[in-house]
Amino acid sequence: MAQWLQGCCYIYFIASRIMLEEFLQQPDDSLYEASYSESQLGAYLIAPAQAANLADPMDAALIGIKEDRASKRNAGSAAAPDDIRQQLFQLMRLDPSVRLADLGNIQPGATLKDTYIAVRQVCEELLRRRIIPILIGGSHDLTFAQYLAHQCLNQPVQACLVDSSIDFFDGEDPINDENFVGRIMVTEPTVLSSLSVLGYQTHLTTPESLAVLDRLHYEHYRLGRLRADISEMEPVLRSATLVSMDMAAVRVGDSPANYLASPNGLFGEEACQLAYYAGQSNEVRSFGLYGCNLVYDRNEQSLRLAAQIIWYFLEGLATRRTDFPKAGDANYLKYTVQFTNHGYELTFWKSRHTDRWWMEVPVGTSRRNSRKFELVACSYRDYQAAVREELPDRWLKAHARMS
Repeated sequence: MAQWLQGCCYIYFIASRIMLEEFLQQPDDSLYEASYSESQLGAYLIAPAQAANLADPMDAALIGIKEDRASKRNAGSAAAPDDIRQQLFQLMRLDPSVRLADLGNIQPGATLKDTYIAVRQVCEELLRRRIIPILIGGSHDLTFAQYLAHQCLNQPVQACLVDSSIDFFDGEDPINDENFVGRIMVTEPTVLSSLSVLGYQTHLTTPESLAVLDRLHYEHYRLGRLRADISEMEPVLRSATLVSMDMAAVRVGDSPANYLASPNGLFGEEACQLAYYAGQSNEVRSFGLYGCNLVYDRNEQSLRLAAQIIWYFLEGLATRRTDFPKAGDANYLKYTVQFTNHGYELTFWKSRHTDRWWMEVPVGTSRRNSRKFELVACSYRDYQAAVREELPDRWLKAHARMS
């Protein structure tokens, strides 16, 4: 029996290697032949030739996707992956505990569907091995293929999108980078348990899209609310499984390399902060950065920012730690807030080490005397609202989704 099992594992290993070699192509050799100093990231990267067989232990893997045929107004982003790599490898080395590999590029298939299949299969293989795919696009519709990889695992997905608008629908049937969110929501079998959108601008977003998100009790934070206190976005990203960021979310002054870049948007440091939060999250299993279009870049400004966004995601990854409340664990403080005017209570937990907060949200239709609950990431501000006997908006949305 043991020999049979060993043989099966060997066959699976060979099949995985063949699959990766079929879909992935090594980037320009000059990226790995360059002379990097001991302090630069490029000197410690597991190069494609070494990483392709997945034999070396790795925590995260870079995958470029040279595809932008579904972009309605930002064609040109397919050329970005290698240029972003060049900037990334020159940045300073990370904590040596983070083992980063580069698996190369997924070339455009004969059809757009072929590219989606390639992205799905490569990412699915990595997810099964608990390796985090870091996808460098390519157009933002590739988020759909990123989601399909999670769907194949048949596990609940909490998706978080960072964008200047909500790419929900545009009246067109073919999938594109302005309607893929709607496709994610209706694709069967559905594994989407929640969807959040960060940094959207109301003047660029249809009221219908916002109405759909509200009806489904999904979280969405417009740019002004995000900027008022970016730390409030940490609980959202802490709960996410899939994170996808469009460079169009960044203001044109900080990142011009997108046709849709707006005078308003995230500052570069805010985009990096969100990526850092995503990297810190124990739940985030894939990260995608899309929409960097070299046609519109100036002095490699967007390329540098894209590389730094990925770098900060990796730095967050280096600081990940098991952090989740358990009954009787002395590392967590329990707070119970009594609502005197309504006759029920809310329970919060706080980590002594990280100062992170969670709240208990009842599962079911009744919130009184409920013994079944889920712990939902929240913030100190949510606790303060409860002390004022105000139900936090985050609690209300989570409870509505779980009822």
